[in-house]
Amino acid sequence: MDAVDPDNTPFAAVSAQTSKLGRIYQSYLDKSTPYTAYRWISTAFLLALFFVRIVVAQGWYIVCYSLGIYLLNLFLAFLQPKIDPSLTQDEGLEDGDAGSSLPTKKDEEFRPFIRRLPEFKFWHSATRAIAISFVCTWFTIFNVPVFWPVLVVYFLILFSLTMRRQIQHMIKYRYVPFSFGKAKYNQRSGH
Repeated sequence: MDAVDPDNTPFAAVSAQTSKLGRIYQSYLDKSTPYTAYRWISTAFLLALFFVRIVVAQGWYIVCYSLGIYLLNLFLAFLQPKIDPSLTQDEGLEDGDAGSSLPTKKDEEFRPFIRRLPEFKFWHSATRAIAISFVCTWFTIFNVPVFWPVLVVYFLILFSLTMRRQIQHMIKYRYVPFSFGKAKYNQRSGH
């Protein structure tokens, strides 16, 4: 009896092709990294195309609502620091070490703002979610009949409450997740 060579199985061939496509996809992602503005413009265009599809088709409101909730979740992770000062303060009080929070006085050590979700991962996840949602709008199984104004009102309430809480958190712990509007220093003079 002839034994099947493990390298020639259909699974190995599919696995090799999947790996090759994954490397090509990662290559394009790596090449797009420095072009932040172009990446976000293409994502905004894809989102606009998705909204046009929703308006023209008059359906798939659950898909749109799910996408909105997911994008809100990504945005909140983008705004939050990697190490949450409120959690660090609570843990520090239990351990007796309260010095690991963000600096609040001029004589404390400067700690740069490190995001919980980096910009590139935010863009990649958002673009992928929009593309998947757009594909879902072409299948009737995802077109669940709902009264869409209730979803819009609920999303707006959820958005406003969540953003209010996030802004209060940012004010309380004195961090700004954006770099525009901050002081810029010359590299030669040191200030």
